[in-house]
Amino acid sequence: MESTPTAPQADIQQMSSFAEFYPFYLGEHSNLACRRLHFLGSSLGLLCVGFMVATGNPLYLLLGLFCGYACAWIGHFGFEKNKPASFKRPLYSFMGDWVMYKDMWMGKVKVL
Repeated sequence: MESTPTAPQADIQQMSSFAEFYPFYLGEHSNLACRRLHFLGSSLGLLCVGFMVATGNPLYLLLGLFCGYACAWIGHFGFEKNKPASFKRPLYSFMGDWVMYKDMWMGKVKVL
């Protein structure tokens, strides 16, 4: 059985640092399907950035943002049954996604 972090009950608007926010962020991603969709969206987003650099076409950046957020929001609304933190703390949430993505690659956050 998988152990998942629990989200602190603090108001995220009152969190004054990313270090304080990140445990909350991980708690909002306790569902494995949601985390997998985040991983997929971030990977597709990076792929689109690579295509943008290779082709010089900035539309790939928009496509990357769409892929990332679409996958994440499907994960939250469809599986996690919560609202994405990006609605209240967009910068911390964006940072959290990339830290969580790194942590997934490092094996600190389970995706398999």
